[in-house]
Amino acid sequence: MRQSELSLPPGCELRRATSQDMRSLRRLVFSAMLDPTQLHWQQFWVIEFQAEVIACGQLRNFSQAQELGSLVVKPNWRGRGIATFLTHYLITQATQPLYLECLGQRLAQFYSHFGFVQVDFENLPKSLQNKFKISQLGKKILRVPVIFMQHQGEATRNQNS
Repeated sequence: MRQSELSLPPGCELRRATSQDMRSLRRLVFSAMLDPTQLHWQQFWVIEFQAEVIACGQLRNFSQAQELGSLVVKPNWRGRGIATFLTHYLITQATQPLYLECLGQRLAQFYSHFGFVQVDFENLPKSLQNKFKISQLGKKILRVPVIFMQHQGEATRNQNS
């Protein structure tokens, strides 16, 4: 699906985050119990409605890789295609190989629609192995359902379907 085929609910706008958004970004990320590290407003895109940030996501930069992270939509705005719109947009903004980590098969299935495929920890770039080592430890010891994924693009996804 092309970005031009996606749309936001009426009155919603996508924009780059500003330093004034930091409080809203932290609140959204903490409310979803996501990784609170590396919350740099410069890496974020937000969707707002009537001057209120209702969704956010970021592309974290690493050596030879980027991570799609901190993707959150306020609960009362879910189910309206906002996460789909934002995920697709962030993928188009990536300038390096793109990865993510998520919890559980439901989220992995969501991201697979965008061309993400599951990868083993050992196959992650070293820079991401360093970042995800705590998640990997939780996966092995506590059986936390962490899934690491790499964006393979639409062509690869269609071949694997």
